[in-house]
Amino acid sequence: MAKYDNPIWGIHAGKTGDADKLFLKGNFVALGWLKIGDLSVIQPKRESFMAKLKEVYPDKKVRAIPIDTGQLYRFVHEMKKDDLVVYPSKIDKLIHIGRVTGEYNYDIKKEPGYPHQRSVEWLNSYPRTHFTQGALYEIGSAMSFISIKNYADEYRAALEGVKAPVLEEEEDAVAHIAEDIEYNTRDFILKRLSQELKGHPLAEFIAHLLNVMGYRTRVSPEGPDGGIDIIAHKDELGFEPPIIKVQVKSTGGSIGDPVVTALYGKVSSGEYGLFVTLGTFTNQAKSFSKSKSNLRLIDGDELVSLILQHYEKFDSQYKGLIPLRKVYVPEAIEKGEDEE
Repeated sequence: MAKYDNPIWGIHAGKTGDADKLFLKGNFVALGWLKIGDLSVIQPKRESFMAKLKEVYPDKKVRAIPIDTGQLYRFVHEMKKDDLVVYPSKIDKLIHIGRVTGEYNYDIKKEPGYPHQRSVEWLNSYPRTHFTQGALYEIGSAMSFISIKNYADEYRAALEGVKAPVLEEEEDAVAHIAEDIEYNTRDFILKRLSQELKGHPLAEFIAHLLNVMGYRTRVSPEGPDGGIDIIAHKDELGFEPPIIKVQVKSTGGSIGDPVVTALYGKVSSGEYGLFVTLGTFTNQAKSFSKSKSNLRLIDGDELVSLILQHYEKFDSQYKGLIPLRKVYVPEAIEKGEDEE
């Protein structure tokens, strides 16, 4: 076996790097999950680890149980002595690579918040710029402990002092990262709306969105509304056209043609109809809308685009509901024909 052919793992020192001192000065890597106790006394089966997690953390989300189980089980039973470990420090901003030197050890004295430990010999440290964006993205996983697969050879190459093999163009990796960030953000916004603003509260939110877009709105009282949730207009009194009648659906399913045509039946000459849903519209509903110049459909994806476009103007109530912060992500560089 070559010098650095062993499996390679990635680990974080907490969300704020609170275990950084334990890792780098104590020559350990460690995991939290304090309440679960000594993992070495649990039968070495994933099912046993999962059962223990459910027992100790009864309020943990169902989908998180198998993820946490995998992390703990791998740390105890799959990570071996001489395996490599990569730690991206949030304190010194360096990527530290080491070799595992000890078996699993449970110790609440060194760092009470991180009792599950493995001793490590740190071999070298590198600035983040030493690695491709793809390699940094893989080690930046939201999980505390992962098996590095896609870019493992790049980290091994760093230790060997040789040029890393290129798996994909840097621009491609950047594009994938930017797309993933945008996708996750859009998914987060829709989930927050569907979980926190069911029914009438969503109509209040849509009215606020229309307000920041320059419209004045009147929201129908909670209860039967005759299919019209919001009346929107430009002037103070609501007499001058255009008058927009808005229907809002907080369900995530697909809205069909009958519901859309029912709204349009309430739109008089000179008025406009607007249907907003967190879900989607059927092809028949879309076709009907395209045939009507005064009818507009906004599905969940377009609604998120409008939210992102006007987010800075939202009041504190809705910014608190959908907490976002502006970040700059790299944009893929388009190549000219002579660069292909």
